[in-house]
Amino acid sequence: MTVKKRFIAGAVCPRCSTMDTLKAWEQNGIRYRECVDCDFFEQLPLEQQNVEELETRVNKPAAEPENDIQTVKILDPGSITRH
Repeated sequence: MTVKKRFIAGAVCPRCSTMDTLKAWEQNGIRYRECVDCDFFEQLPLEQQNVEELETRVNKPAAEPENDIQTVKILDPGSITRH
């Protein structure tokens, strides 16, 4: 049985920092990744599904607007003197 190895679009190799060179596949309950440009190779167990999502501007809650009340003074245009 042959395993299909698929390239990961847009992925950057953690070792050589080259984009679009990582290929991934699963076999016997283990996920594998390797780079075709350098000797990077990694294996991860498939049970690791609870990886915490990184906080970004899209997924973090919006900041509550501050309710600072400020008094506004309205000036009478007739009381302004010009120099």
